[in-house]
Amino acid sequence: MSATAETVREAQPAIGFFARYLSVWVLLCIVAGIALGHVLPHAFARLAAMEAHQINLPVAGLVWLMIVPMLLRIDFAELAGVRRQVRGIGVTLFVNWAVKPFSMALLGWLFVRHVFAAWLPAGEHDAYIAGLVLLAAAPCTAMVFVWSRLCGGEPHFTLAQVALNDAIMVVAFAPIVAVLLGVAAIHVPWATLLLSVGLYIVAPVAIAQIWRRVLLARGGEAALARTLQRIDPWSTAALLATLVLLFGFQGEAILRQPLVIVLLAVPIIIQVYFNAGLAYLLSRRLGVPHCVAGPSALIGASNFFELAVATAISLFGLRSGAALATVVGVLVEVPVMLSVVRVVNRTEHWFQPNEP
Repeated sequence: MSATAETVREAQPAIGFFARYLSVWVLLCIVAGIALGHVLPHAFARLAAMEAHQINLPVAGLVWLMIVPMLLRIDFAELAGVRRQVRGIGVTLFVNWAVKPFSMALLGWLFVRHVFAAWLPAGEHDAYIAGLVLLAAAPCTAMVFVWSRLCGGEPHFTLAQVALNDAIMVVAFAPIVAVLLGVAAIHVPWATLLLSVGLYIVAPVAIAQIWRRVLLARGGEAALARTLQRIDPWSTAALLATLVLLFGFQGEAILRQPLVIVLLAVPIIIQVYFNAGLAYLLSRRLGVPHCVAGPSALIGASNFFELAVATAISLFGLRSGAALATVVGVLVEVPVMLSVVRVVNRTEHWFQPNEP
């Protein structure tokens, strides 16, 4: 057996070990991030300052490590087959654009203005609701590749759905936000939007496809399989490192306003589970295979937090309640979406009769 194969075999138990106790690692990384952010505030401040148009570059690098292993699996010749999954695409589009922004507006109004009104600063109620709406008004671009991979999602469907959502987002984001917030002139941070698309879709897809072609040309499918086994641990390690960074960046805010953070997290968590559940159950009802239903649910529930943060800052200011609400979305995104992945994986048997 070659040295490469030996390396792959040795890496396999580690992957299983991490996957089995992923919830524990997530919790430890959250605690470590908050603690390190408190103990090393200047170091995390320097890392947080390394950004372009509200996109943090260290986090972007980690996202690349998370999504490249999945993108490397994509054969562009098979993308035409995505047309057979029109029901899965329809479910995701319906939840993303006809349900999610409006369900979040309702939940924000219910919890901020009524259920939690007594515990939140009265002067910030409108800003908090605005931040929640901004968070839900656009589907995620990058992390859905990670969630799809973790639930065994069909990579071609995931790529096609993300690309379609991004095309719709360019046209629909501003009008939806304007209607829900009653703001006539919505300033869309186009630099953030376009840079995110280029950074999280165009560039990694191009790199992954070039790498794939080189591997296939030099060693065929066997070389591709060996490489995929070797780099799979990147995703888990980068995911955990991302958690440490995100919670480290916001460690002081969490310790300074823990109650506000927790209260704002409630409607965000509810809307994630509601939209994921809606997309998942609709997919099951329509006979969509599990490898499409999983990513459909996860895409339907995820949020484009970079765009939300940038828009909140441009409309309401860096220290506004709207900006804080979008930051809470950043904090809950990874642990909550991982719990959705867990549910999707445990209910795969619901869909087995419908698998192609």
